[in-house]
Amino acid sequence: MNKPALLRRVDCIRIPVDNLESALAFYRDALGLEPVWRDGDSAGLGMPGDGTEIVIHTRGGSPETDLLVQNADEAARVIVEAGGSVKVAPFDIRIGRCCVVSDPWGNELVLLDCSKGLLVTDEHGNVTGNLPPGE
Repeated sequence: MNKPALLRRVDCIRIPVDNLESALAFYRDALGLEPVWRDGDSAGLGMPGDGTEIVIHTRGGSPETDLLVQNADEAARVIVEAGGSVKVAPFDIRIGRCCVVSDPWGNELVLLDCSKGLLVTDEHGNVTGNLPPGE
């Protein structure tokens, strides 16, 4: 009997950029992605279909894929029980909790949940808060 899937969907692909305005011109204007939200150093752009976002940000680092789970703390526990490891213990993020784990082959997975609720934006797409969880 199969267990329910731990990984629910790709939440976002995070892409570091040097300049947010230039990146918006590329991903929004040239590639046609829809602006979803924006704050001081990052912006989320929606892909059609399942709600996956491209998140561009000026904080540096490497590109990463963030996977949505029901509960990041529980997901970390399941990963360890299955033979993986926790690289970064669960921590708070704006929409919920996040952790970085590795599968048994050393592949890093960034897992996050929306336990604090999705972002709320004003008419210009600027983040103003969070929806209550589950809405």
